[in-house]
Amino acid sequence: MTGAGFAIDALPESADLYRKTHAIVAIDVFRSMTVIVTGLAKGRKVFPVGTLGQAVQLGQGLDHPLLAGEHNGIQPSQCEIDNSPAELERRSDLRPLVLVSSAGTVLLARSAGASAVYVSCFRNLSATVGAIIGRHPRVALIGAGTRGEARIEDQILAARIGQTLLQAGYRAENARTRAELDRYAAAEDQRLASGDSAAFLRKTGRHDDIDFVLTHIDDVDHAVRFDGTQAVLVDTGVVTESALSDAADPGAAA
Repeated sequence: MTGAGFAIDALPESADLYRKTHAIVAIDVFRSMTVIVTGLAKGRKVFPVGTLGQAVQLGQGLDHPLLAGEHNGIQPSQCEIDNSPAELERRSDLRPLVLVSSAGTVLLARSAGASAVYVSCFRNLSATVGAIIGRHPRVALIGAGTRGEARIEDQILAARIGQTLLQAGYRAENARTRAELDRYAAAEDQRLASGDSAAFLRKTGRHDDIDFVLTHIDDVDHAVRFDGTQAVLVDTGVVTESALSDAADPGAAA
């Protein structure tokens, strides 16, 4: 297990620092990654994109797509629904989902090209950890944040994943990561609703998205990977101790 490590960071532009060296876990609790995982869990195909123009263009090549998203917290006129997991959950159709957002899908777009890009929220917390351990010797846990600032709910999830990686034999790669673990790893679920993101959702009448996140924790048994175009469910399987050792020493399997 010597050499396996992880870093905790935030904001879409941070993906540039890790894309060539780490598997990336993209985190956006309120709301993009929760929307993606919810759509996949319902049986939809899901296509996250970095810009509204890309969403419209991609949608033109799909059969009756559902465009969803927000820009600076406002639903664009081209989008049929908001970037809302609660609203998506209430829909009975299974139209392909094209999602765009100000930070979460931008983080995914900037992460494309990494050895692996995972989509993580509280719904698939354990499944994400199960997909990482034994497969990736270096991992970057990146919160999408909002308006250039890290958000508490994203950093809590990153710290929880990081704490489990520590227990599996990974090491924290830097002082920032250790500080994030100390600050957030033991935070209670209710703290998710104490930050600026939740305050904005309450202010704009989106209480149902806060409730959705708080009542859907670890209830999806699949990890999700982004291939640069589409988000897909993946089975994690069982990872052995020897598999983790091989991942920590890439030359061992050569």
